[in-house]
Amino acid sequence: MARYFDVHPVNPQRRAIGQAVALLREDGLIAYPTDSCYALGCQLGNKDGLERIKEIRRLDDRHHFTLMCRDFAQLGQFVHVDNTVFRAIKASTPGSYTFILPATNEVPRRMMHPKKRTVGARIPDDIVVQALLDELGEPLLSSTLLLPDLDEPLTQGWEIKERLDHVVDAVIDSGECGTVPTTVIDFSQGEPEIVRRGAGDTTRFE
Repeated sequence: MARYFDVHPVNPQRRAIGQAVALLREDGLIAYPTDSCYALGCQLGNKDGLERIKEIRRLDDRHHFTLMCRDFAQLGQFVHVDNTVFRAIKASTPGSYTFILPATNEVPRRMMHPKKRTVGARIPDDIVVQALLDELGEPLLSSTLLLPDLDEPLTQGWEIKERLDHVVDAVIDSGECGTVPTTVIDFSQGEPEIVRRGAGDTTRFE
């Protein structure tokens, strides 16, 4: 049965955040709200967590997983960003964007795209997620919580606990979340390619 953490959206309780991060460090899988919609997350080295996300979402090996990063310093450890790309990303973060970029050797191969050696990366504009990332001290391996039998992501923490009670280890609830996933921009070839139009404005990438 999943733990349920009712967290204040502006002043998240340190104890609850600490308990959620403790679960992550014990190879747990959590469902948590972001600045776009709910996501599934686990530690970067959690191979079992990665497989559990694939199973819940019925994903194949070509899916781009996302590194949820605290800031640019952290993002720069895990993806290659040249000066031109840096400026474009800097102007759009923190925010509801996922950027597809070449992965560094710090990223486990199993979470890279098998042919392109790329990975998704983003810096969220959400107080609860930032609190999680501060406490964890490393990126969260994440994927949008979009269940295969639904057209839109679930928005309520209690509903997610009800649906995923036996397949995740914790659900963090900080109020109703959005239904629109991030905008995905592929920078792996240097020039921006809009892969998915979502919550973030695409104007500067067109």
